[in-house]
Amino acid sequence: MPDKAKPWSTWTRGQRNAFLAAMLSWTLDALDFFLLIFCMPAIASSFRVDVGGVAEAVFLTLALRPVGALLFGAAADRWGRKPTLVANILCYSVAELGCAFAPSLHALLVLRAVFGVAMGGVWGVGAALAFETLPSEGRGFFSGVLQEGYAIGYLLAAAAFGVGFRWLGWRGLFALGAVPVLLVPFVLRGVSESPVWEERRRRLAAKCREGESWRERMLALRGHLPIFLFLVVLMTAFTSFSHGTQDIYPTFLLKGVGFTAAAVGVIGVVYNVGSLAGGMVFGSLSERWGRRRAIIAAALLAIPVVPLFAYGHSALALGAGAFLMQFMVQGAWGVVPAYLTELSPAAVRAVLPGVAYQLGNLLTSRNLVIQTHLAERWGSYRPVLAGTVVLAGVALAAVTALGRESRGVRIGSE
Repeated sequence: MPDKAKPWSTWTRGQRNAFLAAMLSWTLDALDFFLLIFCMPAIASSFRVDVGGVAEAVFLTLALRPVGALLFGAAADRWGRKPTLVANILCYSVAELGCAFAPSLHALLVLRAVFGVAMGGVWGVGAALAFETLPSEGRGFFSGVLQEGYAIGYLLAAAAFGVGFRWLGWRGLFALGAVPVLLVPFVLRGVSESPVWEERRRRLAAKCREGESWRERMLALRGHLPIFLFLVVLMTAFTSFSHGTQDIYPTFLLKGVGFTAAAVGVIGVVYNVGSLAGGMVFGSLSERWGRRRAIIAAALLAIPVVPLFAYGHSALALGAGAFLMQFMVQGAWGVVPAYLTELSPAAVRAVLPGVAYQLGNLLTSRNLVIQTHLAERWGSYRPVLAGTVVLAGVALAAVTALGRESRGVRIGSE
């Protein structure tokens, strides 16, 4: 009998490799994204602009992610999860390497826009590959683990910044960000195509409808418009919650508090350990409580942490506050891969959740720019951080309460 406490004990090698490929591609994508977050003050100094000017690069990355989600998601639904994931990894690795050689801020902005397109596809394609391959047991826990690939990427960026910035500078760190290309041989050799996607392709071929299926997949978005719109609103609340507490925090520690790069790197590692723990804990709890209750609990529990997170006056207090904050933020996010995949129909399982997720990023893409300008106007980052947590946490809990529960839904080819 399978061990319910350890559902991974029954996994085949193919299932493990599929999950690992999805998680690593998301982890390394996040590493490349957060290297920019840590290096913003240095880039601003290098190009002799203010930090707000460099924050536009983050805006472009987030704003272009829906384009990538649509393009790569549609490709994955038509041609398969595996080849699309390989193309996706190659694209964002090349874009990241190009940033290391950007001769001007304008060139960097263009490259980050390209990176945003590539980044936009990874989550939806990887989640579809993973959850269509894995058994249903323990889906909530592994949803948390998969989503926290993002936190691991943030942790790696913090560690790289803390240890390597002094020696490599921001350009060297961006060159280091091309490492994801090494994942491609593993995906090509060790990962099989999603069995659910293969089954759907066989069904379509058997009915002689292959030429019609592409239009059907695109029209399916229209047919599922209510759930799609709900997911867009939900992911807007989610991205406000995460990016609003993560993207500006290193700059707050560097400029607002005056910590060194090494100290910021250490605190970054600490709060990303909290992210990892939170994602797995709340992902597991969602198996018992349900997806919605787990998300709502994590969102509301972040609010009491605000005094430590935004108003702590020592490295210990701020580190503890950041740890607890990201435990709750990424705790809520840990439920997302399973929840969105369970709510999405088979025909658009790679494109619908991915596009909804990235449209949420688009709608909140200027958050960092707005936060930075408000902090500069008010002369303090603290009230900006505090207000973001309260507003985003309440909004996320309210929107989640309007959705339907999906725990236990079968993920199949129909």
